[in-house]
Amino acid sequence: MPIFSATDGTRLAYHLRGSGETLAVLPGGPMRASEYLGELGGLAAHRRLALLDLRGTGDSAVPADPATYRCDRQVDDVEAWRAHLGLERMDLLAHSAGGCLATLYAARHPERVRRLVLVTANPSAVGMRATAEDRLAAARLRSGEPWFAEAFPAFESWLTGGGDFDEVFQPFFYGRWDDAARAHVEPEERQCNDEAGERYFGEGAFTPEATRAALAALTAPVLVYAGEWDGGPRPELARRTAEAFPDARLTVQPGAAHFPWLDDPAYFVREIVAFLDADADPGAAGPARVSGSAGRTRS
Repeated sequence: MPIFSATDGTRLAYHLRGSGETLAVLPGGPMRASEYLGELGGLAAHRRLALLDLRGTGDSAVPADPATYRCDRQVDDVEAWRAHLGLERMDLLAHSAGGCLATLYAARHPERVRRLVLVTANPSAVGMRATAEDRLAAARLRSGEPWFAEAFPAFESWLTGGGDFDEVFQPFFYGRWDDAARAHVEPEERQCNDEAGERYFGEGAFTPEATRAALAALTAPVLVYAGEWDGGPRPELARRTAEAFPDARLTVQPGAAHFPWLDDPAYFVREIVAFLDADADPGAAGPARVSGSAGRTRS
């Protein structure tokens, strides 16, 4: 398990899986250990995955100052990691809340990003966020599922502030509620740093107007990757997120929710590898292009 030092001296760990060109990966949660990403549905057969444990999660050390859990404060960690990996420019993939960190990194260090993949990513860094109604509208698409009648009222209560997070509505985050999904949920509690997750989106973390302006300098192609049944973000919100980047495209995976590499691994790997291998001109700007069919925040 490789370790490097952040600029404040915090020892950060990352995990290597697979072989080939390096793909740097930022986890979501927020502040969930990278273990939950696994091999991203088999992507490790095509790339050497470098999966970072954010400060205070997984095998990384707890920082002396808990204020450094805030998303924008961790951009320096990503830059120190890039330098440690010896990458002049890196391919970067981020999932869920990790998309905020990746977006802030791309805005601050656009010259260091070769390609950027945002998988079911939270768009708070550019001034957008999934609403409760977004999530409920996506949940209603699952009304034919045998678990829906029990799960939906609890989900609605949680989203509207009337109830706590309840394991009964976990199926909404997965395109298929099967043994693989259940196994993915089981270690979640021990993988998450709840204190860090509460601080991640703290006041002052995001300055959307400044971030959008800085992203104008990003020449790297961007893939915004959404799940057809995901509520955070729904495909329409993902499409608007793509419009915040000079050169972005949107892919919507059919039948997928928040963890698309579990829902259809072959589809997910094929789409991500095709994007990473594409001979796109990194200086070409244009409108978003669409392919595919249209603490415990799951952000």
